[in-house]
Amino acid sequence: MKILIDARFTRTDHHDGISRYGASLIEALAHRPDAEVTMLVHDRRQLALLPDVPHVMINSPLSPAELFVSWRINRLEPDAVFCPMQTMGSFGRRYPLVLTLHDLIYYQNRTPPGFLPLPVRVLWRLYHLAYWPQRMLLNRADVVATISATTRALMETHRLTRRPIRIIGNAPQSGAVPRSPEPAPDKSLLYMGSFMPYKNVETLLAGMAGLPDYTLHLLSRITPDRRAELERLVPAGATVVFHNGVSDRDYDQLLRSATALVTLSRAEGYGLPVIEAMAVGTPVVAADTPIFREVGGTAALYVQPDSPEEFTSAIRALDDPLRWKSASDAGREQALNYSWDTSAESLLAALEEAAGLHDEPAGGGRRRSRARQR
Repeated sequence: MKILIDARFTRTDHHDGISRYGASLIEALAHRPDAEVTMLVHDRRQLALLPDVPHVMINSPLSPAELFVSWRINRLEPDAVFCPMQTMGSFGRRYPLVLTLHDLIYYQNRTPPGFLPLPVRVLWRLYHLAYWPQRMLLNRADVVATISATTRALMETHRLTRRPIRIIGNAPQSGAVPRSPEPAPDKSLLYMGSFMPYKNVETLLAGMAGLPDYTLHLLSRITPDRRAELERLVPAGATVVFHNGVSDRDYDQLLRSATALVTLSRAEGYGLPVIEAMAVGTPVVAADTPIFREVGGTAALYVQPDSPEEFTSAIRALDDPLRWKSASDAGREQALNYSWDTSAESLLAALEEAAGLHDEPAGGGRRRSRARQR
């Protein structure tokens, strides 16, 4: 099957969630003998974070030319196209298309990502004022993908699409080696994620008041204004380190020595750091929400997201070496439920389904797509 995957959301310096999601699916799918994969990129620097797979250079997804990107893709004659976002232009397309919606976070939390240009941020806010623009985007596809059963249920509740919704999940990086059970973990806690309000870092900081012997490492990049705002909330006697970004190597080293990865986010599409931590045997303390329950199963320690006291108590429970080892072992077992190979298999099935559903106009009538004829 000749497959085009939109890799234009790949970062040029380091992966974010969507960037890693797309790159990992490309790598896993490209290893399958029944898939001939080509990537669409718009900046050659993206290739440094992508697998060694054939690619085609086209416009940026933020360019006005995106309205007509399908005209260029038509000439490549793919059997099916996958985009890890829902915004890919489709006007005049003649190929099966799978679009992706990761979550519905920004309907309740409308602050857009800061890296987007100002005009795009304005449109972002307007877009999330109602559900009908989302429906218009998703209904342009033949099949819609999402990354969790939790998000699929929300999509169905809000009737966001008439198309089949298929789960193509996230996963930890392949080959994750469990951490050594010796020595005892450091008195350190890791938070990996943005600092947007719904991420609820404020409650993590408040909970550190009862953990003066621990260090909370905030790993992600942060603006000076947001850092100053959070620094004012650090309790007296607590130790909090703002890393403002770490390399994958440094993240792995910190993860393998920490007592726990912590997150009290009120909304997620998946929560990739949770399963990454579990894959190496680092316990997780997470907000008691449907998505973390789905991803973490019975392995994580769950607390109410607005309770600093419950957060503190959960960390104190991990002071017990037997409790820590139990959580570590349970996390490694839970992580075995997720792999990029499994996700690639789900993606291929979704692409084949899209090809089976897709019709294209030809000669005044209707004929099946090239993929379905084969």
